[in-house]
Amino acid sequence: MGLGALGMRAQDFALSTNFADYATGGTLNLEASLGLARHVSVSAGVKYNPFEYGQGEDMKLLNQRLFSLGSRWWPWHIYSELWVGLKAQYQEFRTGGLRSPETTEGDRYGGGLAIGYSKLLGKHFNVDVGLGFWGGYAVYTKYTCQTCGSIVEQSEGPFILPNDLLLSIFYIF
Repeated sequence: MGLGALGMRAQDFALSTNFADYATGGTLNLEASLGLARHVSVSAGVKYNPFEYGQGEDMKLLNQRLFSLGSRWWPWHIYSELWVGLKAQYQEFRTGGLRSPETTEGDRYGGGLAIGYSKLLGKHFNVDVGLGFWGGYAVYTKYTCQTCGSIVEQSEGPFILPNDLLLSIFYIF
């Protein structure tokens, strides 16, 4: 079934990547968006960071696998100017060596809220800036260091965290 069979135009589909994620630990990311109406788009995104920096006691970890489904409301028109977004997401994470030798790994489930602005650069390109937060439920384990495996704490509970600092480029088909 093609886009024509669904009554959609090619300009209703876009791919984007967030350069701010690359700057914070080299997180690879991609999001696909689909316009459903003049003011509404839906999206699916993925972030992946398998990288470790340094060795031994100096190793820094900021690993993650994140999957999200969301929607945006655009007061003017999809992929143009101000937007407000909601999303549901799941994150598998592992961090360590950033502020202390402790390592934390676990899973987070929740939802987020974001606001931003999309600037048209041309027929097919946009730059997107925005800020978002998310909250939900986390299940995690803390270890004394990244390699020793001695458990300090196993816990679960609610969380609220910054989610998105967006400086994205969109390609609109």
